[in-house]
Amino acid sequence: MSMIASYLSRQAGLFENYLKEQCSLAGTAADNAAILKEAMTYSLLAGGKRLRPVLTMGACELFSREVEKVFPLAVAVEMIHTYSLIHDDLPAMDDDNFRRGRPTNHKVYGEGIAILAGDALLTDAFGLVAAMDSIDERVRCELVFRLSRAAGSEGMVAGQAIDLACEGRQDVSAELLFDLHRRKTGELITFSVVAGGLVGGAGQEDLSRLENYGKAIGLAFQIADDILDETATSEQMGKDAGSDRQKQKLTSVSLLGLDESRRLLAELVAEAVVSLNPYGDRSRRLQQIAHYIADRNN
Repeated sequence: MSMIASYLSRQAGLFENYLKEQCSLAGTAADNAAILKEAMTYSLLAGGKRLRPVLTMGACELFSREVEKVFPLAVAVEMIHTYSLIHDDLPAMDDDNFRRGRPTNHKVYGEGIAILAGDALLTDAFGLVAAMDSIDERVRCELVFRLSRAAGSEGMVAGQAIDLACEGRQDVSAELLFDLHRRKTGELITFSVVAGGLVGGAGQEDLSRLENYGKAIGLAFQIADDILDETATSEQMGKDAGSDRQKQKLTSVSLLGLDESRRLLAELVAEAVVSLNPYGDRSRRLQQIAHYIADRNN
């Protein structure tokens, strides 16, 4: 196992243990809403790369040794990411049958409960951030504001709306494609990085560098996903491969082709790495994550 793969596995394991503990403490509802908690937990504990929490932890580590204080924020980010996956998989959206190697939430619990599970994960995430009393109240308010922008009608939800509107269209520009990617995928990844820095005590210049890094890897992550949808197998991806093409989705591959998508991906990784050069060896892990995003096979 490479050094970065080992680091990612270790950090994801720390996060996973904390997440399971929090889910255990939350318990299961004793009334007729028990199925809602079960559906939320089904998707939240389904595994995955845990990239966003690991980025939040890594950005915090860049400025503070007290990385455990960022764990609640990392859980909130993963809850919002999980909600988005549940909703994206619905028949009215991407209509996917598998996610992370398992049946999608609505295939197990039905569309109604899947929608509500996503709603609950989104709403509860903001409560988690607001309750982080170990950090300054001003920072908490800024985190809630930034998270609402990243996840809402300026960010991730807007990206999904653009995605739906562009299905089957032939008159789409590269500018629109990158706006879609930036909003649907990039905004929450950028938030994960910047928020970790905020909790760790980063200054304004630091936050600007983290934002540049986050924007670059956010766009790189989605381009890499587009490439994988064309080149990887369903077994590698844990979901249906080739579904973007079948649904006439707007992707970097459909618009730019594989070669240009790969060239752009390499350019974005280089941009991300350079943005953290001022921190020297301290930023090595985050820089390696940028390369991992481009080189992964799922």
